[in-house]
Amino acid sequence: MLIALLSDTHDNAATTRAAVDLLRSHQPALYLHAGDLVSPEMLDFFTGLNAPFHLVLGNNEYDPATLHARASALGMNFHRQFADVTFVDKRFALLHGHEPSLLHRLLASGDYDYLIHGHTHVRRDERRGRTRIINPGALHRARIKSVALLDPETDALTFLDV
Repeated sequence: MLIALLSDTHDNAATTRAAVDLLRSHQPALYLHAGDLVSPEMLDFFTGLNAPFHLVLGNNEYDPATLHARASALGMNFHRQFADVTFVDKRFALLHGHEPSLLHRLLASGDYDYLIHGHTHVRRDERRGRTRIINPGALHRARIKSVALLDPETDALTFLDV
């Protein structure tokens, strides 16, 4: 069961469309977006996925109320700064990463199998204690635009260049 990981789309429509098409071809069972989607219209790229979609706010969502309303209308899971998601008996912390104190607090708790974040526009894959920290990269202002696929049952992670 694959999980699609994305972050930092920043209204980049062409790259987001390409990323969603690429991810969809792998038929993930869940999509996690770690913020900086930016405008509510960008949610349209994530309709019809046949899988739950979770989104947290980044530091560039300037109209969270409209974004929330649009996500709700589309049946998507909108979270504020943080989401606690359980999938195939694994616990995920999903956040943007622009609030270092939140990131460090979640990491220090030791409560999560995975901590998914964005913000830096740089891929990341490392472990701290029991927690695997993953940044899928970015679809805007990144030398190599990327997303990631994670299989939590096998712990396999694959970065995909877009």
